[in-house]
Amino acid sequence: MRTIRLTIPLLLAFVFGVFGIAIQYTAHPGASDAKELISQWSIIIGGMAWVLGAYSLIGLHLGKMKKKEEGWGYSIFFFAGFGVVVLASFYNGGRWFWNAQVAEGSLYQWLYNALFVPAGATMFSLLGFFIASAAVRTFRARSFEATLLLVAAMIVMLGRVPLGEMISGYFPRVSDWLMKVPNTAARRGILMGVSIGVIAMSLRIIFGVERTYLGGGD
Repeated sequence: MRTIRLTIPLLLAFVFGVFGIAIQYTAHPGASDAKELISQWSIIIGGMAWVLGAYSLIGLHLGKMKKKEEGWGYSIFFFAGFGVVVLASFYNGGRWFWNAQVAEGSLYQWLYNALFVPAGATMFSLLGFFIASAAVRTFRARSFEATLLLVAAMIVMLGRVPLGEMISGYFPRVSDWLMKVPNTAARRGILMGVSIGVIAMSLRIIFGVERTYLGGGD
């Protein structure tokens, strides 16, 4: 029985993985229809993933409140905020939730503009201090590579502000060259490496080498 439970997911992963690759390189009109159908099913599966995620999150906070774990009081704010936003999104200014477009002046829009946007801005502003702290530790010229990174960062920063142009007109030019040539080359190299890694992991899943998605220790 255990062998059957393991074999069926592996077989499905292989069939749909090979099928998904094949339709990308097929010019037949049926391939376009298959892509559209898969895209629709992806939206449905994504919606179900949101439901499962909400269920998992609610269960996590309920467990904290029952066990009175440290910080369980924050779970009360979670349920309060979650309930208000869900009700506001369902009502949607009197247009109800089946209207995809958010109604102007609705409670949901107000919650988003007055609470979510400022909270996101606050979070990213706090991250700026951590980035600055990490930059100070990284830019210590302890090696040739660190020194090169420090010099390049200083040139880019001076080239992006009026002070650098006042010092020398070469700073903006060199800054643009650093961003367009070495930076673009490094980004493309990273993206190529990530793409190769995704391809390798996909092949491992399709051919059953990688089985961690099945759960357990197999």
